[in-house]
Amino acid sequence: QVQLGESGGGLVQAGDSLRLSCAASGGRLSDSAMAWFRQGRGEEREFAAIISDDGGSTYYDDFVKGRFTISRDNYKNTVALQMNSLKPEDTAVYYCALSSSRRPLDFRRTSVYSLWGKGTQVTVYS
Repeated sequence: QVQLGESGGGLVQAGDSLRLSCAASGGRLSDSAMAWFRQGRGEEREFAAIISDDGGSTYYDDFVKGRFTISRDNYKNTVALQMNSLKPEDTAVYYCALSSSRRPLDFRRTSVYSLWGKGTQVTVYS
């Protein structure tokens, strides 16, 4: 059974950086697009970034563009989210998600992802 596990969250000050990592066990990620979502308190899960199976294509939500960078290492079977210039509004639980498609068309919707991690908490204070 393939499982995803996120790590790297924490409590940081506004303007600081964090690097989140998502590692797969029990299978490989190389045939799947991978995405990061986030969910604040009382909010729906929100798309943040996606990367294609080979890492050749990425797309970011506007509110993280220019600050966050998604990357993957298929050899290590991991996907990362480098978060710079963090803001208090970035506070959320961050989830990695796996799609069976190499690049799903409706990648902003949670329904296109077949597997999710349990999330890692990111808290940004001012």
